[in-house]
Amino acid sequence: MKHATAIALDRLEPLLVKLRRHIELKEKSRGVFYFKSRAVLHFHEDPKGLFADFRAREGWQRCAVNTAKEQAILLQAVDAFLSTA
Repeated sequence: MKHATAIALDRLEPLLVKLRRHIELKEKSRGVFYFKSRAVLHFHEDPKGLFADFRAREGWQRCAVNTAKEQAILLQAVDAFLSTA
């Protein structure tokens, strides 16, 4: 599974805008977010669609982000992670 291309990230721009609102997250490069000094979120693409790799307390989790519902689930996970940080 390869990292998301600029074209794929264009499709995710509304999600990226919402993620950028979290001041605790730093976007080191487009679509790659850090919390403090650790990478915690980035995106991949493959023939099955777009996916986020998110490092929660339990380790890396892969989440589909192709639909509004899938994106909402990711945003909830990020919110939960940041609220306990």
